[in-house]
Amino acid sequence: MSKVAVVGAGTMGNGIAHVFAQRGWETSLIDVSQDALDRGVATIKKNLERQTKRGAVSGARCAEILERIETSTSLDAAKDAEIVIEAATEDPEIKFMIFRDLDRRAPPGAILASNTSSISINEIAAQTKRPNAVVGMHFMNPVPVMTLVEIIRGKATSEDTVSKTVAIAKELGKTPVEVNDAPGFVSNRVLMPMINEAIFCVQDGIATPQAVDEVMKLGMGHPLGPLALADLIGLDVCLSIMRVLQDGLDRQKYRPAPLLEKMVTAGKLGRKSGQGFYAYRD
Repeated sequence: MSKVAVVGAGTMGNGIAHVFAQRGWETSLIDVSQDALDRGVATIKKNLERQTKRGAVSGARCAEILERIETSTSLDAAKDAEIVIEAATEDPEIKFMIFRDLDRRAPPGAILASNTSSISINEIAAQTKRPNAVVGMHFMNPVPVMTLVEIIRGKATSEDTVSKTVAIAKELGKTPVEVNDAPGFVSNRVLMPMINEAIFCVQDGIATPQAVDEVMKLGMGHPLGPLALADLIGLDVCLSIMRVLQDGLDRQKYRPAPLLEKMVTAGKLGRKSGQGFYAYRD
């Protein structure tokens, strides 16, 4: 039976574990914090219950899916995985440390994938002795709902690794799109400057967050306005990605809006903190 290990039990990690377990994979969800693991499993259970209410998943199947997920606070849980997907905090040093450790613990033939939204796959691969087996597998949030998976090829990533990763994404019912490694890849190189400009519109007093989002939804056909989307992604994540674009491409063109920096400093991170451009109860 196929086995996956997912490192990081946060929003992206538990969503990735959810879709793998739902497709029949034995799934190890790994995090340094037991509390984070408990919250991650609780989130998966809540999302499965929503699917059950919609009639998408039966109650019996819901129980089967949860039984396929085991949790661990040790990367040793990746020792027999076919693919390991890192979905930890968007911090280069944390990711580098995890990949150095995974290189020692994961099986020789395992694919080591990162769900990073902007950090260089080449730099991540350089932390290992198997750069040919390292690939980007960038899921979209919310993972159980969104179909796109951005497959990022590093300079050393082998064709075999890419083809297997593409096949796995398709097996999950996702649509893989292959891109080459570059700051922000395609998704965030296009999306984040738009979100940043939307923040400048609020900062400069041009419009309220609600007005900016209405313009983009009604005029451009976006299902979610850029500021509501920023709250969903996490303003801290948006700021991290803008800094990657700034450092890797152009310091002035990709300068983060000062309002974004102020909000992150103040702990207004969006949905995860209960307050961003909008207020959230849950």
